[in-house]
Amino acid sequence: MAEVMVRDGTWTFDGEILRIVPSRDRGVNKLRQLLGEVAVPLAAVAGIAYEPGKKGGRLRLRLREGADPFTQASRGRISDSADPYQLAVDAGRTGVAEYFVDEVRNALVIEQVPDGPSDRYLMPGPGVPLTVAGGDGTATFDGESFRIEWNWAVEGAKKSAGSQRFPLKDLVGVEWIPSAGLENGHLRFNVRGSMHKLAPKHDPHCLLLWGLEKETRTAALFIAAVLARLPHPASAAEPQPALDAPAPAAPAAGGDDDPDALLRRLRELGDLHRDGVLTEEEFTVAKQALLRRF
Repeated sequence: MAEVMVRDGTWTFDGEILRIVPSRDRGVNKLRQLLGEVAVPLAAVAGIAYEPGKKGGRLRLRLREGADPFTQASRGRISDSADPYQLAVDAGRTGVAEYFVDEVRNALVIEQVPDGPSDRYLMPGPGVPLTVAGGDGTATFDGESFRIEWNWAVEGAKKSAGSQRFPLKDLVGVEWIPSAGLENGHLRFNVRGSMHKLAPKHDPHCLLLWGLEKETRTAALFIAAVLARLPHPASAAEPQPALDAPAPAAPAAGGDDDPDALLRRLRELGDLHRDGVLTEEEFTVAKQALLRRF
């Protein structure tokens, strides 16, 4: 088993599951602590890298598109420090981090895990019930239905509509727009049969967001829990859940499919085979998988 234990948290890998446990230290982002322990199956992993720095470095885990509802919900909306799939590595732990990366990468090759999109969620969303408090009200999700209660700051149209309650089966998607500058953000529930598209401050299916850090934390968990219980985006039989998000960045040069990186992996496989760690059959299968990626 490979393990990296630092002030930021602990990552362990047993060949099948990569287990992520955030530290309870005051310096660790509260969102990671709220999310708690995360168990990532190897089948959900697309790649892993260690980035050395002047004072330590950083482990980054890349998941397959569509494998994790939390990643789908939070992409482009949370900071690096809040990302559970990054780990700040203390100075002096570089060797341990690099060994950890090698172990995960070798397992990906041996098990021939595809790095393309997943057609189903391979990880569960956060547990419920969950509540997110916005600027003009509070939304609660218990896994089967939603409830929206308004507060003193609500506009007249929402106040007149009263509290909102609707089942999960009537929800066709969610829209999370974070606040920007002086502009409020919002959390909109797109309910089946509701054709109106009112401004967020007037829409009874919409919470205003004022951009508070606590709002972002709870919204990320809330949306992830909702998406995990809606049809997967790859499903053709049901409407695709709507979640406006920034376009994903293009993969950086020198990633897992970089020719130099693949050559290094090939040499590592040869060393493992020579040392008797891999059998002839395992070495052949892993080598062919690598060669197909050139």
